[in-house]
Amino acid sequence: MAERWWEQPLDSLDAQQWEALCDGCAKCCLHKLEDEDTGEVYYTRVRCQYLDEAACRCGDYANRSTLMPNCVHLDRKAVAEFHWLPATCAYRLRAENQPLPEWHYLVSGSRDSVHEAGESIRGWSISDEFVHPEGYDEYIIHWME
Repeated sequence: MAERWWEQPLDSLDAQQWEALCDGCAKCCLHKLEDEDTGEVYYTRVRCQYLDEAACRCGDYANRSTLMPNCVHLDRKAVAEFHWLPATCAYRLRAENQPLPEWHYLVSGSRDSVHEAGESIRGWSISDEFVHPEGYDEYIIHWME
């Protein structure tokens, strides 16, 4: 890969670069609630049961759509819709032509920097196996943008 390829426009990235842009925070694997009146999106502490919380990676990434039909798929053709992603998400940042944060592994050189900076969900989420969907609103987090 070219040096600092992540600074290129999203539509110029190849499939490998697109996947590599993910910082491993796993915030997109949290269940979200949308206010039907305002369209505002609220993140919860409830994560997909297939997410390995310690690694902040999907336990079966190749089959995630089959296992979880509403799994988030970030498509480069839909970058204009990335506003619902956390403000720290590399896909959203690059869609908004913003630089990656210092803790992003592509900048820091370490996959652990996202966790060390407290930017991942490691250690504070709960699996959706243990929460009834009608109870997700009890787990809304307010620090997420």
